[in-house]
Amino acid sequence: MIEIYLKEQRRVDLYKNSAMKIIKLNRKTKAFSLQEVLIVLLIIGVFMLIALPNLMPLVVKAKSIEAQMQLKYIYNNETSYRYLYSKYTTDLYELDFEAPKTVKENGTSNYTYEILSATNTTFIARATAITDFDGDGVFNVWEINENGSPKQIIKD
Repeated sequence: MIEIYLKEQRRVDLYKNSAMKIIKLNRKTKAFSLQEVLIVLLIIGVFMLIALPNLMPLVVKAKSIEAQMQLKYIYNNETSYRYLYSKYTTDLYELDFEAPKTVKENGTSNYTYEILSATNTTFIARATAITDFDGDGVFNVWEINENGSPKQIIKD
């Protein structure tokens, strides 16, 4: 009698398992269609096209901070050099200034640095952009002199 009951119980279990599999196969998964995804991507693309021209001045400003910081560093080193030797120098090596690697050299810097002139009482250092930030063909140029305030000579 127990054997018959166990066999019957197994049949019921098998029936339940197969019925559950059928129910699981018939259930649909909620998801987005390809058209819905493409429409969302299109809307995001249109927003980017609208916003990008308005953000370009911020990108240029952020990248020009690099030039201003490096020129301030050159100014501080030139001032120290003048206190020691009573003159300014045109040699960046004498100032212990090693220019960071540029993006063309697989570095991160967007500017090249040089000292244009140096006398006993004045100097001019320049930072010139090596990349055109906004694609208009004009490269950003910053200069600093013995007064210590960086000035933008050519706007990008």
